[in-house]
Amino acid sequence: MLLVLGIGFGLPAGLREPSAGTPWLIAGGFATAAALGYLICLTLLGNAGAPDGAAVRLPMWQMAVALGLAVPAGALGRLLAGPAPRPAEQAEGEAPRLDLPGATAAGWSRTISSPPLVALGVLVCGGGLVSILGGEVLTGVMLLLTGAVAVAVTSVRVTVDRRGLTLAPTLLSAFRIRFRRIAPDRVAEATSRRIDVFAEFGGWGYRVRPERSGLVLRSGDGLVLRLTGGRRFMVTVDDAATAAALLNTYADRARTRQGG
Repeated sequence: MLLVLGIGFGLPAGLREPSAGTPWLIAGGFATAAALGYLICLTLLGNAGAPDGAAVRLPMWQMAVALGLAVPAGALGRLLAGPAPRPAEQAEGEAPRLDLPGATAAGWSRTISSPPLVALGVLVCGGGLVSILGGEVLTGVMLLLTGAVAVAVTSVRVTVDRRGLTLAPTLLSAFRIRFRRIAPDRVAEATSRRIDVFAEFGGWGYRVRPERSGLVLRSGDGLVLRLTGGRRFMVTVDDAATAAALLNTYADRARTRQGG
């Protein structure tokens, strides 16, 4: 558990340039260290010299104490981290169109995945199995479910067709589950550019920021949608330029139908 937490907090904070989310990531690390450190030390002291370890109990009110220690520790971490740097705005390319004659339909699809998130999910599942073998069945089951969900959502099918942009987990495609669908009439413009996950979103996964959100499983080529409400939605995926061109074509058709 400590290894997974260390990787989860240390890897994003140490391997990339500081981003807007880095100070809060550091604050979370301070808070987690304080809460877990208190509970682990308390458990050790409670078991030290006890004739029967099964009789040792940890009162639930101690959880409130751990939370009380986590809050000032997190505040200290945030203070020591300094001000959050503002992400640099990157220039977006032109909004191309794909030439589709008449009412011709076309589709585009790619799969994106994140090996680091898969590894993290596998580690969590392993922790669940160890917990179950050690007698902590409830904790083990919760870890197994968390790890299974993490592994299931680390491979996503990105599709652009007449229905717009669709994001669906690849491993759950048989159940027709999707993360999000954006209709063509909601797209003001679609472009492509390189997306720096840590500088712009502070980490991997489905991220939400004040003016933008996105599914970002790696840095690199990405699809950038400027929605009609003014927000931006981003997806890191290969061949994003083709996806943007096709989506712009369908967006133009949707506006033509509405205007007509």
